[in-house]
Amino acid sequence: MDRLQAQLGGGDFQVVALSVDAGAKALDRVKSFYASEGIKHLAVYLDADAAAIFTLKAGGVPTTLLLDRQGRELGRMSGTAEWDSPQIVKALQALLGAQAK
Repeated sequence: MDRLQAQLGGGDFQVVALSVDAGAKALDRVKSFYASEGIKHLAVYLDADAAAIFTLKAGGVPTTLLLDRQGRELGRMSGTAEWDSPQIVKALQALLGAQAK
């Protein structure tokens, strides 16, 4: 997701990685994870009470949602994926182009 943000991130596309880590050290754990994994292009967002999981009806972690500018869901996937694969990047670019029209 970090590489995808590096490739496509900007005014028309943002990857928002939402952590459900909880507790007093949640922010430190997320920052430590980002550092250990070399994550440089994603901002840190915390959902310590896991409200988003229930609000978005996410079946598990990770769950990825693709939303448009109005917050409407365009797609959803549970589980991991190679988000910067050429096929996914091409599909997202096509979707971004269609959304711009």
